[in-house]
Amino acid sequence: MKTNLEFGPICRALLRNKVGAVLIALQIALTMTIVVNAIFIIVERQALMQRESGIDEANSFYLTSTGFGNDFEPKRVIEQDLDVIRNTPGVIDAIQINAIPISGGGWSMSLTTEPGDDQEDVSTANYFVDAHGINALDLEVIAGRNFTATDIRWRERNQPDWPDNAMITKALAEKLFPDIPWQSVVGKTVYIGDDEPVIVTGIVDKLQAPWIGWSELENAMLSPEKMVSESTRYFIRIEPGERDRLMAELEDTLANAYGNRLIRNVTTVTETRERSYRQHSAMIKILSTVMVLLTLITAMGIIGLTSFNVNRRRKQIGTRRALGASKQAIVRYFMLENVIISTTGILLGVAMTIGLNMLLIEWFAMTALDWYYIPAGMVVLFVVGQLAVLGPALKAAATPPAIATRTV
Repeated sequence: MKTNLEFGPICRALLRNKVGAVLIALQIALTMTIVVNAIFIIVERQALMQRESGIDEANSFYLTSTGFGNDFEPKRVIEQDLDVIRNTPGVIDAIQINAIPISGGGWSMSLTTEPGDDQEDVSTANYFVDAHGINALDLEVIAGRNFTATDIRWRERNQPDWPDNAMITKALAEKLFPDIPWQSVVGKTVYIGDDEPVIVTGIVDKLQAPWIGWSELENAMLSPEKMVSESTRYFIRIEPGERDRLMAELEDTLANAYGNRLIRNVTTVTETRERSYRQHSAMIKILSTVMVLLTLITAMGIIGLTSFNVNRRRKQIGTRRALGASKQAIVRYFMLENVIISTTGILLGVAMTIGLNMLLIEWFAMTALDWYYIPAGMVVLFVVGQLAVLGPALKAAATPPAIATRTV
């Protein structure tokens, strides 16, 4: 009841000195607009960064071997390198591979379920691996079988045709054949280009493509091939705790094995993930900093406005205290004043938040803001406002009644 009686005088007082209150309300609205959308973007980016690639990232690294000279024999060197790497203590397995998941560069193609150039296709990443690929990448075959040694062929440079069989991810199987259980895709024929058939002999649970921003990130195909190339990439999976030691050891071992080749780009998959998601990480840090600064600025603005009002009304406050107003009544007055200002700013902020999100959807193809972010932002800013005004309000409540006579 007392609060209702105070509401009218507070509103009239704010209308008489509305510039400061309007500025704080606008500041609250702007803060809510930016903070709520920033939190939504941060949560969305963190979810993207936490997606699993499907491989053993913590215990894997890769390197590039580049040979030169007329007497360099790629096939022989690749076979000997893999034999050396696989027989090194601490190495679980190793393969030659054409691309690294989530690295940003690789091969892609389109698959169809029927021959012909008028068929609807599905895009997929393509990895060249041998029979050691499943173990080296730490993948799980959930239907069908792994490659055998007889499946593997050598791919010459610019070779146009493809192997007769392949393994694909569960996600790709579901995209290609949405009307049947993914387990039933084993044995089905898909087509590369217009009419080159490939039989699906196995399905792996998960393997991401190299491009983290790609809409078909979960689509991947494994082709049973090795590449004849002077420049080749080895993917190596090692025992836990052995990565750093074996990176240096294998770099030296391979470099010393042949005089006419270079070993370079020795990189962990962990480093690759950090590099690929660097922009996401930077955005999260920037938005977090902006959020904190805006919230602090808003809180300081509320403190400043309330402190100004307290100093300007010291005689009025002293008079109220002399007439019997309690300290709690003085505190309640300024807290209620902040409620009115904050509510105005928050309601305006709701409209601005929705408007900004609609622009982000239109301009940057972002997803719609989940409804619960708005009430959460309203509560947070309301609490920030009440905490910010509490100090000046307590200072006002401490004004002695005698101040009314001293300031006459």
